[in-house]
Amino acid sequence: MPLPKRPHGDESALAGAVSSRTAHVIHLTHNDLDAVGADAIHRMKYGSDGVFTIWSSVGRFPGIFSSVASCEGKGDLLSVSDLGYHREIEHIAGRARSNGWRVEWRDHHRWRDDEVARVKKEVALLHIDTTVCATGIVASDFLPDNTVAADIAHVVCDYDLWKHRDPRSAVLGQVLQRKKNRDHVRDCLIAGIFSDELIVRENAGIKAEMDAMMRRSLRHTTTLGKKYRIAFAPLYGYPSETAHFIRDQKKTDIEVIIGKDGRFSLRSVPPVSHLIAREFSGGGHPNAAGGSFNFSVFERFVFWLLKKSRHFDTFVTVAEAH
Repeated sequence: MPLPKRPHGDESALAGAVSSRTAHVIHLTHNDLDAVGADAIHRMKYGSDGVFTIWSSVGRFPGIFSSVASCEGKGDLLSVSDLGYHREIEHIAGRARSNGWRVEWRDHHRWRDDEVARVKKEVALLHIDTTVCATGIVASDFLPDNTVAADIAHVVCDYDLWKHRDPRSAVLGQVLQRKKNRDHVRDCLIAGIFSDELIVRENAGIKAEMDAMMRRSLRHTTTLGKKYRIAFAPLYGYPSETAHFIRDQKKTDIEVIIGKDGRFSLRSVPPVSHLIAREFSGGGHPNAAGGSFNFSVFERFVFWLLKKSRHFDTFVTVAEAH
């Protein structure tokens, strides 16, 4: 059961949709290939009609989690995947438990021991494994002997852990840069299909579009830093690919790809992305994470006009402390 479309930030509409659900599994997950793979395996386990999927950005996760937690659980499963720890989120998990949800959380981001201890007290299961992708964790827990689930996990982990040994993973990762393709790719994965006419067509179109956007970001890149060579660039689309393109062109150590609202995607050669992102209301992996500069209205205008921000210097100071 997919989530009905809702206005950005309208958590009351989400709460209403959850309260009127017919499915007994709520799957709250990220919005990339790893999330799609995890959702496919949820549906292989519980049936497509038995799963209510909520796609979430990292930044919106606490608000969405809170909205679902506030609804009556009725003993149903609230399964969180591919979303890491946020400050004091154990309180939301505790509210979910108190309201009758059975919360299970599977993630492959890096957690501190104290964060694990606090969340474990509030959930039925917390499974963290940084050696695989979230889809790999879900597959091993739900369908350990299923060959299709194993193949899905292999392809997804190849992309999400930046191995890039299986050509199928790069295609699917790029196709899912367009959120309209999520349900189609997920349904293909459930059937053990990794490519079809739509996927091939979407990939060809994205490649052409992506090249133009990456070059546009490159033209407006600012490079700062002493300990690390840090690139700051506006986002026009495809953050991961843009970051790696800039790295190749500028020989940088850290790339910060910034959206118009101040949210950014962070990639780094040194394993410090997750540490830096935590200082900017975000998190992630050692080499890939995300956060936000929380632009004011004026700062949005300045960044739009000049492609620069006072936050760049703050970021450099934080980054070079690690």
